[in-house]
Amino acid sequence: MALDALLLEILACPEDKGPLYYVQDEDFLYNPRLTRKYLIRDDIPVMLIDEAETVDQTEHARIMAKVEADGIKPTFQA
Repeated sequence: MALDALLLEILACPEDKGPLYYVQDEDFLYNPRLTRKYLIRDDIPVMLIDEAETVDQTEHARIMAKVEADGIKPTFQA
């Protein structure tokens, strides 16, 4: 199930307060500035800094290529 559009408009990274990319088919929100993934469990974004996953440069490049190829827009414009 996709996250609600109204929720996506207000979701921000809890650390830097910037926009995120919603990678729906892999169930996570991504902050490219901090290379951090916030997983979505049972249709609920887990927006806890301590539970976020920091990705390596290879994974960052893969995610950003997917974002570009799929035309994924940030949750809001900073």
